[in-house]
Amino acid sequence: MSDINFEHMTEYAKQFAGLTPEREEILKSLAPVIVPRLSKITDAFYGTLSTIKEASPFLEGRIDVLKQTHLRWLTSLFSGTYDSEYTKAMHRVGDVHVKVKLPVEFMAGGTTLIGDLLLADLDELFRDDPKARTDAVGAVNAILGFSLIIMQQSFQDSSLHAELEKFLKITGMSRALFNNLAAAYR
Repeated sequence: MSDINFEHMTEYAKQFAGLTPEREEILKSLAPVIVPRLSKITDAFYGTLSTIKEASPFLEGRIDVLKQTHLRWLTSLFSGTYDSEYTKAMHRVGDVHVKVKLPVEFMAGGTTLIGDLLLADLDELFRDDPKARTDAVGAVNAILGFSLIIMQQSFQDSSLHAELEKFLKITGMSRALFNNLAAAYR
């Protein structure tokens, strides 16, 4: 993970997800009204996950701890701080998912479920203000997309690392030699 340029990754993911400074401010302004609702959203999220047969091996005996971690992450979505430190944290979340061998589609599916739950609350909160609702939905979609891009990068990094290790083993090439050769072509 030390070779990763998190500042570049942050800017790239923000551009791709549409996480603009204006949307960052909207997320921060939502915190007072949405954070008190996040525990209910976490409960609903894990309620849905528990109905998915393929998810059960990843949940068994861990739901309470996972809920606590999930709630902290959801709260961070509305912190207003989406810098390289946030990106490092999201990349570590992806790393954990890789280590437990969570299928990559679980992150995308989970993010969709979370989005649905958050958007339902935004509908309720802003039913009388369509512009505020549209702005809030755009900001929430952007932060979820941003977070997902970073977390999924961990899966790609892990896959590339595994392939490199396989190559080094097959060829008998040392990591130092490989790094020197790679540096010569940059």
